[in-house]
Formats: sequence, structure tokens, C-alpha cells
Amino acid sequence: MSDTPPDRLSVDPESPHHNEEALARGVGVRFNGAEKTNVEEYCVSEGWVRLAVGKTLDRRGKQLTIRYSGTVEPYFQDV
Repeated sequence: MSDTPPDRLSVDPESPHHNEEALARGVGVRFNGAEKTNVEEYCVSEGWVRLAVGKTLDRRGKQLTIRYSGTVEPYFQDV
């Protein structure tokens, strides 16, 4: 695996953008220069992150998220 994280990554195992190998290495995300620990999904090329909102759940039992636009900088934490 390369030293750059994927362009798009999701922690949801049902998502087509879920990558178990990348998540096992530990992916950190800086959004607009601030470290974020509650990122559920991100896309570097489109410039957005999907952040978890507290402990609120939607009607399917998944965590409620909000999409924000800005500068996304993912990195591997094991490097």
C-alpha cells in the first residue's frame, strides 16, 4: 500500500468507499487546518468531510452526520 491515503474513504462497512487496510493503518484528517477525530467519510478531490453529530442516530440506527466543504488533508498515523 502506498504512503498516501485514498482520495475517498468511509468508516461505514456498507459503503463502497470502505477500505479496511487503510483504516487498519490509522487515518487522521485535518479539515481547514484543524485536526478532526469524528470524521465518518471524506473526499479530497471534492473537498468535503462528513462529521458525526454527537450521539444522535437516524431512523436506521446509524450515527447522524453533516457534510462540510473545505480543505481536506488525510494522512496515515503510523508513518
